[in-house]
Amino acid sequence: MAGGRAAGAAPAVSRAVLFGECLLTGVLTLAAGLALVTLPAALAAGSAHVRAHTDGEGGTGVADYAGRLRAAWAGSWKAGLAGAGLSAVLAADALIVAAFDPPGGAAALAGCAVAGTAAAVPLLRAAAAWRPGGAWRGALRAALARSAADPAGSALLVAALAATAAVTWAVPPALVPLAGCLLLAAVVVDKRGGG
Repeated sequence: MAGGRAAGAAPAVSRAVLFGECLLTGVLTLAAGLALVTLPAALAAGSAHVRAHTDGEGGTGVADYAGRLRAAWAGSWKAGLAGAGLSAVLAADALIVAAFDPPGGAAALAGCAVAGTAAAVPLLRAAAAWRPGGAWRGALRAALARSAADPAGSALLVAALAATAAVTWAVPPALVPLAGCLLLAAVVVDKRGGG
C-alpha cells in the first residue's frame, strides 16, 4: 500500500513543478508582451522556457528567459508590428460595436473573434516551433502550413484559446497561469506534429 502511494506521489510533484513553471512563464510572457510589438518574441521565449523545463533544453531561470527573449526579438519585430496593427483594428471594431450597438454588431464581434483566433493559432505554432537562431519568416510560413495540414492540432489550440478566454473573462487574474498553460499547449501540439 505504501509503495502505491509513493509511486502515485511522484507525478503529483512533477505536475506541481510544471504548474509552477507555467505560472512563472505566464508572468514573464505577459510582462514581456505588454507592448504587443514584443508579443511574438515573448511567446517564443515562453515556449522555449516551457520546453526547457519539459525537455531539459537549458535553464529555467528568469535570466534564461531574458536571454531567450533577446534572441527571439531579433527577427520577430515585424510580426509584432503586424500583430499590434491587427489588434488595434479588432479592438477598434469591438469598441465601435460596444459604443453604438449597430445592426449586425454581434456578427461583427464574431468576425473579430474568428480573425483574432485565425491569427493567434499560427502565431502560437510559430512561437512553439521557434528555436534560438531560427528565422521568424520561415517559422511563420511553416506555422501557417502546419495550421492547415494539422486541423486536429489547430483545433486543440483553438480550444486552449477559448478556455483561456472564458476563464479569464470569469476570473481575470487567472490569465497569469493560463498564459503559461497556453504556451504548454502550443509546445505539446508542436511535439505531436513532430516539432
